[in-house]
Amino acid sequence: MISFARQCGIHDGEREAACQRVARLIESTGMQRVRMGWCDAHGQLRGKTLMPQAAVRALRDGVGMVGTMMLKDTGDRTAWKVFEPGGTDGLDGFAGASNLLLLPDPDSFTLLPWSEGTAWLRCQPWFQDGTPVAIDSRRVLQQALTRLAVTGHGFKTGLEVEFHIYRITDEAPQLDPDRAGWPGLPPTVEMIHPGYNLQAEAMSDMADKPLRIVMDTALALGLPLQSLEIELGPSQVEAVFDATDALTAADQMVLFRNGVRQALRRHGYLATFMCRPPFPHIMSSGWHLHQSLVESDTGRNAFVRATAAEGAGPHEARHSLSDVGSHWLAGLLAHAQGMASLCTPTVNGYGRFRPNALAPQHIIWGHDNRGAMLRVVGGPGDPATRIENRIGEPAANPYLYMAAQLHAGLDGLLRGLEPPAATDSPYAAGHERLPDNLGDALVRLQADAALVDGFGETVIRHFCRIKQSEVDRYTDAKDKGDFERREYFSRY
Repeated sequence: MISFARQCGIHDGEREAACQRVARLIESTGMQRVRMGWCDAHGQLRGKTLMPQAAVRALRDGVGMVGTMMLKDTGDRTAWKVFEPGGTDGLDGFAGASNLLLLPDPDSFTLLPWSEGTAWLRCQPWFQDGTPVAIDSRRVLQQALTRLAVTGHGFKTGLEVEFHIYRITDEAPQLDPDRAGWPGLPPTVEMIHPGYNLQAEAMSDMADKPLRIVMDTALALGLPLQSLEIELGPSQVEAVFDATDALTAADQMVLFRNGVRQALRRHGYLATFMCRPPFPHIMSSGWHLHQSLVESDTGRNAFVRATAAEGAGPHEARHSLSDVGSHWLAGLLAHAQGMASLCTPTVNGYGRFRPNALAPQHIIWGHDNRGAMLRVVGGPGDPATRIENRIGEPAANPYLYMAAQLHAGLDGLLRGLEPPAATDSPYAAGHERLPDNLGDALVRLQADAALVDGFGETVIRHFCRIKQSEVDRYTDAKDKGDFERREYFSRY
């Protein structure tokens, strides 16, 4: 009988060899269980835990999952009426909470350093007839990269992620059955270091234990951690990773967030990638996405120019960027409003867009200016020349965040768009503003024809409906702070 993986058209001799290799590893390492994880629309890992023999079978035949898992908002409510006639119109294959199948990638087999006897496999969902699920966010990025490849380029990116770590002092509020909610309460916490101290070595030593857990976990997972440091805000830290291709970087971000949260929790700490934790004196966390294009045939950085363009002053893009880089920069600016909800997808994240907070407020670029939305780093002859997009929050789905860059930048490249001059005053009046709330950002996304065409109407409709459910519940909430605390603090 033909395997499900072969029915899907992804199983060949190379994959079969990989499956056999994983089966031997499971047996030789004495694995007791294998987690089958997939990334939902919010960038969170979900999945099933299988016993060894079941995991080996799932490599070829998949494992079932309820389709509504892909239709949840941030509060785990299904945003479609799947049991009503017409309730899933425009979203074929999800009526009646029907089954999907998860197929693992055997090359993703990873031992989880914080959970003895446990391995992990990255999965993607498929319909039971062997067709791919269009709204799978990892597939969305894969398709965007395929579109980019036609131009002869690949996408290279480096992760620079801020987040907060707290010491748990009381888990009772979260575990008290009389106080269970949807979602539930987070635990009571205290800080691991006081603020405000940017990269203060004394504070790094004070927070050494949780930082060491983060470091050990990231390295044990094989992630290319470059640095781990004290960020400006109280109990805030930052992790920086070596640059790599986009799909690998997105996979690494999902694994990093999930891994450090679980490893720290086992030692009595809570890591949160919520942009603005629910305390009065905090510094917002951002996810700064460094990006460049590489030439597919040579591997050369396509944003580098040998010398500044003739007559181009330091405030002009072609002084620092190649023609390709200048067009890409213009595309990111042209679609900034449309991509905002994909880069900052929570109600909470929009509180970050404020003046003089090392966060963007306007749709502008600057040369090595951390107040601008887009920061151009490098210059003529510098092989590390790149664009840093500072719009994102660390809770973003990495596949959608990166796909947004691709579709926006590609539009600029294909249409030959030209960027305006750089700014030295990123918070001055007169610049076009970024959306200041998630609801407006969703409207902008749906009105952006190039992004809708790039992602596909089904993907945009799915994303906007899930996020609109979040917006509506936030609007109806009597206590906005309690909503954000329950929705994001210990869950993201």
